[in-house]
Amino acid sequence: MRNDNADEIERMVVTRIFNAPRELVWQAWTDPNYAMQWWGPKGFTTPFCEMDFRVGGKFLICMRSPDGQEFWNGGEYHEIVLHEKIVSSMYFADSKGNKVEPEEYGIEHKAIEGAYDVTLFEDAGEGRTKLTFIGNEPMEDAKNSGQVEGWYQILDKFAAVVEGLARAK
Repeated sequence: MRNDNADEIERMVVTRIFNAPRELVWQAWTDPNYAMQWWGPKGFTTPFCEMDFRVGGKFLICMRSPDGQEFWNGGEYHEIVLHEKIVSSMYFADSKGNKVEPEEYGIEHKAIEGAYDVTLFEDAGEGRTKLTFIGNEPMEDAKNSGQVEGWYQILDKFAAVVEGLARAK
């Protein structure tokens, strides 16, 4: 059920422009083989990633910290507009994809009830793409928890994957 208050809260938003066309940026974002190269902040690895990339499909991703701790995220795709938009839910999970409370990982996470994650892919001209990620957490909480900084680090890693794909084309 959607909470109308979700639209009133300033949500976490991170944006980046990539020197690659939308189709390439989309491919790097939606292919699990590429996601394993960029998911997680600096120093983290992604030993597992499954994506059933279709509306109603689920995903399960494991992020491993430099000290070996594993953090699992699960989710579901709710809307997909090819090369333009992905709307999904994401939650903390166990290795089987069952939802767990963030506190089980020692994380304080305040999700906005009824808010989904939204990823937008926009043409930025001259073969470039603007990617905007809108999270399901209030911006102030995301700043305080380090989640915003984590997303900037993720987008740095993502940029390297996109650049590698662009060079290979």
